[in-house]
Amino acid sequence: MTDGTRDTAPDGRPRARERRRGQGELEAQVLAVLGAAPEPVTAAWVQERLGGSLAYTTVITILTRLYDKGAVTRSRSGRSFAWTPVADGAGLVALRMRKLLDREDDRDAVLSSFVSALSPDDERLLRTLLYESEAPENGPDRGPGR
Repeated sequence: MTDGTRDTAPDGRPRARERRRGQGELEAQVLAVLGAAPEPVTAAWVQERLGGSLAYTTVITILTRLYDKGAVTRSRSGRSFAWTPVADGAGLVALRMRKLLDREDDRDAVLSSFVSALSPDDERLLRTLLYESEAPENGPDRGPGR
């Protein structure tokens, strides 16, 4: 077929192609694997836990991107590196949001626009989180709306 969704196997039968991963999906998978590691691990260890279908160089590229974003650290381990997560998937998204915010001159406008686009539940959660971060001695059950 030529619709871009199938390929032909050697026996002539159509073969489904693997879907492309969404932006950040592979990074999240690598972070999840690192998060389950008992100690700092090598890229080969990560590759194996991801199922081995990714090229080693792809795993290295993802780890290096995560390192550049501050989501992982690395230390020498022989001729390669051992990798450790600093942030999980949610932490990586938070890092991205922070970097985007840091690039803007009018932070007030960006934050105002962001908050005004939140659902009522998300706005309530944000208010609770802000309250708890300012007054941790108040405990989790004494925030606004609780």
